[in-house]
Amino acid sequence: MRTDTPQPIRLTDYRPFPFLIEDTQLEFRLDPTATRVKATLRVRRDGTHDQPLVLNGERLKLLSVAIDGKPVSDNQRTLDDELLTLTGVPDQFVLTTEVEIDPSANKALMGLYMSGGRFCTQCEAEGFRTITYFPDRPDVLSRYTVRIEADASFQHLLSNGNLGDSGDLGDGRRYAVWNDPFPKPAYLFALVAGELDVLEDSFTTMSGRQVALRLFVDPGQAPRAVYALDSLKRAMKWDEEAWGREYDLDLFMFVAVRDFNFGAMENKGLNIFNSSLLLADARTATDQDYERIESVVAHEYFHNWTGDRITCRDWFQLCLKEGLTVFRDQSFSADMRGAAVCRIKDVKALRARQFAEDAGPLAHPVRPSSYLKIDNFYTATIYEKGSEVIRMLKTLLGDDAFRAGSDLYFERHDGQATTVEAFIACYADASGRDLTDFFAWYEQAGTPTVTLSHVYDARAKTLELTLTQATAPTPGQPTKRPLPIPVTIGLLDQDGARLRDSEVVVLDTATKTVRWEGVASPPVISALRGFSAPVTLETDTRPVDRYVQFAADPDLFNRWEAGQTLARELILSRAAGAPDEVNEERYAEALGRALDDPAADHAFKALLLALPSESDLSLAMQPADPAALHAARDALKLRVAVHLGDRLRQLHVELQSEAEFSTDAAAAGRRALRNACVELLACDPHAANVERVVGHFEAAATMTDAIGGLNALAQVGGEPFDAALAAFHARWKGEPLVLDKWFSVQARDPSEGAIGRVLGLTAHPDFDATNPNRFRALVQGFSSGNPARFHDPSGAGYAFLADQILAVDAYNPMTAARLVEPLGSWRRYVPELGGLMRAQLERIVAQQGLSKNVLELAGKALD
Repeated sequence: MRTDTPQPIRLTDYRPFPFLIEDTQLEFRLDPTATRVKATLRVRRDGTHDQPLVLNGERLKLLSVAIDGKPVSDNQRTLDDELLTLTGVPDQFVLTTEVEIDPSANKALMGLYMSGGRFCTQCEAEGFRTITYFPDRPDVLSRYTVRIEADASFQHLLSNGNLGDSGDLGDGRRYAVWNDPFPKPAYLFALVAGELDVLEDSFTTMSGRQVALRLFVDPGQAPRAVYALDSLKRAMKWDEEAWGREYDLDLFMFVAVRDFNFGAMENKGLNIFNSSLLLADARTATDQDYERIESVVAHEYFHNWTGDRITCRDWFQLCLKEGLTVFRDQSFSADMRGAAVCRIKDVKALRARQFAEDAGPLAHPVRPSSYLKIDNFYTATIYEKGSEVIRMLKTLLGDDAFRAGSDLYFERHDGQATTVEAFIACYADASGRDLTDFFAWYEQAGTPTVTLSHVYDARAKTLELTLTQATAPTPGQPTKRPLPIPVTIGLLDQDGARLRDSEVVVLDTATKTVRWEGVASPPVISALRGFSAPVTLETDTRPVDRYVQFAADPDLFNRWEAGQTLARELILSRAAGAPDEVNEERYAEALGRALDDPAADHAFKALLLALPSESDLSLAMQPADPAALHAARDALKLRVAVHLGDRLRQLHVELQSEAEFSTDAAAAGRRALRNACVELLACDPHAANVERVVGHFEAAATMTDAIGGLNALAQVGGEPFDAALAAFHARWKGEPLVLDKWFSVQARDPSEGAIGRVLGLTAHPDFDATNPNRFRALVQGFSSGNPARFHDPSGAGYAFLADQILAVDAYNPMTAARLVEPLGSWRRYVPELGGLMRAQLERIVAQQGLSKNVLELAGKALD
């Protein structure tokens, strides 16, 4: 039984820090096992009070502490495992501390640690306190000067800002001094030291300034960083044109690191990236990798204004920087790769991650009100739903008023740590609109369900639309209030021709009825166009009308959505024991016609071929039966593969990879459709199809086609799959990022022996649980990406995941906590599975020495 009860941190308890840290000077004497850090802080009391100075510090060996050069006496200081408290301090003084830390022993990858023989940092959210004693909170802004000393073998010594001085010390060591002129919170501090290759370029800003660009990678990897550097330059130009934001330093650097808990980190002037999100070439990276690199490079760069120049007052305001920046990077990707395809992909990700989060015990508002560990709130709700809230704001205000509000936000709050209230106030002031009710989107958890019904009067040519909204109770919020929901609606006739252009209906009460005149014929209602709000939509639309949309809706999102809805209803019907084979054939025929549409691009057609995921389907089935859903989905895939076999084989030939590889959207779309075809053909594994799939894999000239072939062979299974896995490993065993894909494909093995395969891979010589990329590829790939086998009736999948959570929690609590969610949804599943999932959560919570990270999420999942 646990006896310790960590206390939550609450938004209502926020108080400003009672001191200002006007300047921070850091001196690092780097050593892998005994790094010395000397911090000199110029401190001033903020206001008239006699509060002590309380500094955060964890896993630090304190060597000395002095005020204005005089050692602090023992009776003036109190030291425990988390805090250094100094009493009786002057109103203004210089505080000097020196500590020793062991980067090589830091397997949590927070603070200063070693990766591949190099020093690296990750300080968001609370890693800086493991480097030195400091008020480690986002509202304490300070100007930093950093001196780094290290062995001369550490070729590059990097930190935030501009390089002030560097050189040799004459004793086999060298140094560098960095000055950052912009005040920043401690979580944006960064340091990298090591032997690295550098790719250099420059960018001319809209005001004519030259900015040096430097991308640091492992030796020999510079050619794989070219695309990331190109993405950065395009992002810099786009941010100037779309948002009026210009880069502000003389130098912008980013570094690729193999061991990294996050995707990337926006440290001011020195972004640090997981190497999987910087390095790419056609041989080793898929088109999805290229898309993610483009998006994440842009995301981290955009943080320069939405996160660095303007940051969060406290961590409850995390969506202020993350939701807004996700919206910015999604908008950038839409301009780079096509709005409709990007929108569909964004919504697929939102539904898979955030809708599931909202439907379970870990549901929380976009701005939460309490936490034990803020690390646990780097969630889809904060990021993706936070972005959707910004998108709705733009829809409600219009482009011009939204841009005016954004400009006012940058003007009013530059150089500040601020709040969501202040952000929304800028848009209210710029537009003259009352946005009080809109703020509920930040405070209320859950996914609203919007129901739309209609009555058409043929004689009067009128259409009456009735919309209602309801949000199910979520933890701590049993009662929900209506939200302002923009629902974009257009009308088609029964032949798919336009009857009425898109119009935004704002559903801001529990029920709303609108009446449209002059509707010439019975309409097909195209509602929630462009996915105008993060809601679940239920309508009285007939299947025949959905087929009209699937064939002709000019809103490509709703065209795709019509196909998904038709497929979802067929799969759910079969899973419930009532297969509708006639309409399954009709769906396959309609899909074939969509493939022949010359106006649709290849990437869009590839998305049409993908059936709703098992995770999405589980949200629509109460209680969810993973085995039934898996079997029903496979049955529909087989029907489509058989019905469209000739067309799929024809397309597979027509879409042969071009002679010269291109990263552009059109070329990526061709590859996406070709691989979608081969994956469907693998679902009908007769000899000719298997031969085609094997040939696709063996002839692959790009990693996109190689992984596409490997995924298809996973559907085939048996000797062809095993032979391909062996060949792939033999070829790529020296490439860590490619080997992650090898583990990931096997984690998603749909065969009944998947759990045995995954267990065996944990003992594979190439598996390293301390590397987050490798660990996530296998363990998260299985628990989140292979629902049919994770939910094995024996409970073996649940036990495996619990074992992994407990093992990793001992050294990397952040990574461990992110694995709790698949078990946390136990209430949504059939009782015989839910009980087994709950038992594993109980086993986790009973563990002594459990981290706050895992305890918070596992405890919430049980409550």
